[in-house]
Amino acid sequence: MLGLMTANTPLTLPDGRPIPHWFQRVAAGIDVPPVYGKGNGYVLDPERGMGEALAVWKREIARGEEVCAGLSLDDIGRIADGPMAGLEVSLRWAYVHMIEEYARHNGHADILRERIDGVIGA
Repeated sequence: MLGLMTANTPLTLPDGRPIPHWFQRVAAGIDVPPVYGKGNGYVLDPERGMGEALAVWKREIARGEEVCAGLSLDDIGRIADGPMAGLEVSLRWAYVHMIEEYARHNGHADILRERIDGVIGA
């Protein structure tokens, strides 16, 4: 199952794709390339393994912490492109948004686990 690269596999959960967007691009105003592939950076390589996914995730977290270390939670950044282009958000908003995203994806992982082991609410 870990080798499958669909939208709903555990391998797609620990990646660093949104981290540079919210913390480097939006909060710190740094123009960084997408983590994976062209466009929005959400193109995943089917040959990528869990080790690489975790390494990228850890690298992007460390970089996000580095660029946000000197910022206040009330500092404002601007979303440069996409459907929310021009919207101004605080660093606090970005942190809360990431908590929401991780909670949502952890819920997806729990659904997958329930389908595998049949245990509900564990």
